[in-house]
Amino acid sequence: MKTGVIVTDIQGDFTELKHGFLAVKETDQCFIDKVLTATKTFKEKGFALFATQDWHPKNHISFYTTHPGKKAFEVISRNGKEQVLWPPHCVQGSEGAKILLDGKLFDAIVRKGTEVEFESYSGFHDDGGNQTLLHHILQAKQIERVIIYGIATDYCVRATALDALKLGYQVVMIKGLSRGIGLETAEKAIEELRRAGAEILESIDSLF
Repeated sequence: MKTGVIVTDIQGDFTELKHGFLAVKETDQCFIDKVLTATKTFKEKGFALFATQDWHPKNHISFYTTHPGKKAFEVISRNGKEQVLWPPHCVQGSEGAKILLDGKLFDAIVRKGTEVEFESYSGFHDDGGNQTLLHHILQAKQIERVIIYGIATDYCVRATALDALKLGYQVVMIKGLSRGIGLETAEKAIEELRRAGAEILESIDSLF
């Protein structure tokens, strides 16, 4: 069975290392180094590697600044869904949107969240149904199983893993290479993934 690796949103704005606008806890140099080491290991062993990258227009629907009178982390209802309002982050072309790992490691970098009107946690599609190239790329490379890790466990890692399962991929989520925005929500996301059929591992050691 051919396996691919999806490294989710290792971008400056999500890390403490870069004092990001939406920094997730415990995303310091130690964490980035740990992710880099694991990713290089997969590369050395011949795995196909893919990265997702938040790539938002400056007036993206998820930014609290797009909604006059609203504050960061407020939740509004929009089109029948809850929308968390985030600080502006990963704006197209900005320093904070850059991936912190060497781009040469990856077979492809898939951008998401590019449409103004739609939230996009999943690496496969946004809330409006607009597809990224990720599924097409995985299919073209005959990938049947995906290993997923990165930022954030309770949002983009969760959504990407759940969609991968729905699309028929076997999914392995690496807990120790992922960080969540909230401890409780991250644990809840991991349990949700386990119930949905994902294999949850603490590290990559047992994969080799």
